[in-house]
Amino acid sequence: MSKIAYAIPVTTAQTPQSTRSDSVSETDPSPNLYAAREPIFPKRVSGRFRNLKWGLLAGMLGIYYLLPWIRWDRGPSLPDQALLLDLANRRFYFFWIEIWPHEFYFVAGLLIMAGLGLFLFTSALGRVWCGYACPQTVWTDLFILVECWIEGDRNARLRLHRQKKLDFRKVRLRVTKWIVWLLIGLATGGAWVFYFADAPTLLVDMITGNAHPAAYITVALLTFFTFLFGGFAREQICIYACPWPRIQAAMMDEETLTVGYRDWRGEPRGKLRQKANDQGAGDCIDCMACVNVCPVGIDIRDGQQLECITCALCIDACDEIMERIGKPRGLIDYLALGDEENERAGKAPRKVWAHVMRPRTIMYTVLWSLVGVGLVFALFIRADIEMTVAPIRNPTFVVLSDGSIRNTYDVRLRNKNGEERPFRLSLTGDPTLRIQLEGTPYDSVPVPADTALLQRVYVVSPRGSDASGAKATGFRFWIEDLSNGERAYRDTTFNGRGK
Repeated sequence: MSKIAYAIPVTTAQTPQSTRSDSVSETDPSPNLYAAREPIFPKRVSGRFRNLKWGLLAGMLGIYYLLPWIRWDRGPSLPDQALLLDLANRRFYFFWIEIWPHEFYFVAGLLIMAGLGLFLFTSALGRVWCGYACPQTVWTDLFILVECWIEGDRNARLRLHRQKKLDFRKVRLRVTKWIVWLLIGLATGGAWVFYFADAPTLLVDMITGNAHPAAYITVALLTFFTFLFGGFAREQICIYACPWPRIQAAMMDEETLTVGYRDWRGEPRGKLRQKANDQGAGDCIDCMACVNVCPVGIDIRDGQQLECITCALCIDACDEIMERIGKPRGLIDYLALGDEENERAGKAPRKVWAHVMRPRTIMYTVLWSLVGVGLVFALFIRADIEMTVAPIRNPTFVVLSDGSIRNTYDVRLRNKNGEERPFRLSLTGDPTLRIQLEGTPYDSVPVPADTALLQRVYVVSPRGSDASGAKATGFRFWIEDLSNGERAYRDTTFNGRGK
């Protein structure tokens, strides 16, 4: 069974004064129980997991930065940006899909799918989201890459960090690195605001100083926090600010594959030269390669820890060392608790699919699929025209000079097509009811493309009719798209004298 490491504060009585790095005098009323953060300088590593992370980083950053610039023709009166969150007009455009405010259930469904997908991957592969796709991880990887390009690999960065003298070289390297980080942060904030307005137009407005102040404020805030989180906070966000490490344990069990150390194979560890004649020595040569490449600075050999983001870079580092010394790969690997017990007993580990395809993951997959199928079905059955009817309640009815009764309704007509359409309004139910449209003598109105038109409608019942004398009479409003015959309806009531 894997060991679990816990950080336990040590009191002054338990630790000799000479061994404590944060020595506190006996008269100090408030001793510091927590050590200051030591900056982490991960070493470069190559391997299958590092290459996978580079591929995902390039793909996700490419999508993020380039997606607002992709065009999609929706017609002459609609925006041509492929992905646009048009808050001003309350629309969400995604290629050929357009989401209206009353269709927010599509967005809610996508969020539910994202949550179920996160549960699915966590139950199967642990914190794989944190290690490969979390924005904090992606941008931190990018910032570390820039740091390596400018300041050098781990040893060079350590020397620069420990250098007390602030000479021209140190200033030049630090300023150059910070400038590149700020440019990345600026591109990050700029790309974000482009999702909420037409990207080319907004870019010109921002350069010329004509953009809305909210755009400049948003870019400035995102630039600052990207620079701070990716350049300085880094693993502190994952350890202290992110709630997911505390939650993800509920989705994991003994069948979950997580990065682990085969201590029954690696122990007892020791230096390679000391193991030449030691037949009982383990494969681990205590080279610290797994620790040096870890972006959160932990030792995976101490067992599963809250800080581990399952990035698997320690696997690449250890495999490289094992090949050099002629030992089998996999001393550090993706392991499940059940496999650890089997391997200790000399049994072969199960296949990956046996861990992935189990009741918990199947349940998450089925739920995820049902939500997805439901969203697709709702997307394809929704109509291009819709209406809502709101009766005016103050007053509920008006008695006209000829004794007839009139009710007033606000009818909202939604035209989801890319061109203007003529909508005709009619009603069915009591044959004595007559419809009148405010502002026009006709029974039809033109509704602009991709617009919701509010039309006031009057329904009149002649004097002496059943509807005028009844307290409430049900009827149905109809709208018809005269260009293609598509129809929609809403049921409502007509209020009479009630005598």
